[in-house]
Amino acid sequence: MLPFVLARIFRPTFLAVFELTNFQLGTLFTTYGIIAFLSYLFGGALADKFTARKLMTIALLLTAGGGLVLANFPSYSTLQILFGYWGFSTIFLFWAAMIKATRNWGGQKQQGKAFGFLEGGRGIVAASIGAIGVFVFSVVLPKEVNAASLEERQLAFQAVIYATTALVAMVGLLIFFFLTEDKTENHKDIETTSWNKIKTVLQYPTVWLLILIVLCAYVGYKVTDILSLYAVDVMHFNEVDAAKVGSYQMYIRPIVCISVGYFADKSNSAFWLIRGFIILLIGTALFSSGLVAAPLNGFFLFSVIITGIGTYGLRSLYFGAIQEGHIPYSIMGTAVGIISLIGYTPDIFMGPLMGYLLDVNLGITGHQHVFMLLGAFSFIGLLAALRFKKITAIE
Repeated sequence: MLPFVLARIFRPTFLAVFELTNFQLGTLFTTYGIIAFLSYLFGGALADKFTARKLMTIALLLTAGGGLVLANFPSYSTLQILFGYWGFSTIFLFWAAMIKATRNWGGQKQQGKAFGFLEGGRGIVAASIGAIGVFVFSVVLPKEVNAASLEERQLAFQAVIYATTALVAMVGLLIFFFLTEDKTENHKDIETTSWNKIKTVLQYPTVWLLILIVLCAYVGYKVTDILSLYAVDVMHFNEVDAAKVGSYQMYIRPIVCISVGYFADKSNSAFWLIRGFIILLIGTALFSSGLVAAPLNGFFLFSVIITGIGTYGLRSLYFGAIQEGHIPYSIMGTAVGIISLIGYTPDIFMGPLMGYLLDVNLGITGHQHVFMLLGAFSFIGLLAALRFKKITAIE
């Protein structure tokens, strides 16, 4: 919520109150991504040694601490340090532990549902917190939104940050007291070294395909960061209405993720990965065409929904497909770390790349260029999903 979702829902406001350009905001995500890049692999090995309850609790409390810094509107250089800190707290300690716990929860036959409910639940939480944030923001702001001063917008956004920070800390405490530790997990009897596990994981061809699938799908997720900005730049919404668009798109997530997870268990994840990339290609074609512009608000929302279905459908599936790739549970954390190491590199390059395209090409043109780029990645992801389906069918 703190490193990404607030900037996604309130992107125009975020840029204004921190006095940033799109490119500068992108470099903050790059700093996060670089630290995350180093954290994925080692965090994966850590998740094979310690329980998810301990790792996730510490991670959430540390992340919430960063929210207190954000609420004081630090300088650009301090923001760079803060986003690097979040790269450590949310990835090294948290990510692989959460994925491994979810696979264990799903058992042998309900991986689709497990990861579908994970992504869907995250969507419900993000949408709910987003809606609360929009409400707090609109209440604190004066009635004439467009006439609000910078100080008034900062005060309103500060209230949003504090509310979000409190919720993140509360969830950390809930995990500590209520998340049960799986009795079948054996974190102590790990005979092989982390390096041997890495070499073992890299021998699976499905791992390499999942790396490519995650990378291409995650580019789609990163592009959803600019939808609220699209609403302002192209559709001419005010900041509150644009924030509502950023919040409403998250309600697509639980519906899509839970539905796709259910159907994936009835067939297989690869089948739905292919369809997810096809739908994402349709969404990118709509935005790239230049036809999504004011005053066609209905067409804009339709395009947002199509893109959201493709994006969130893919997110609910790619880690659920690990079991279909015949990767043993004993090296699950390491596998997640390796897949994420490369698969989430869009955290490094997509932020500044999108920022550059948007800053250099003002208006709808910059947004078209971003969606054309997404279209290329979606096509590559489709090819990888087709190959994954073929390999897992043979095996």
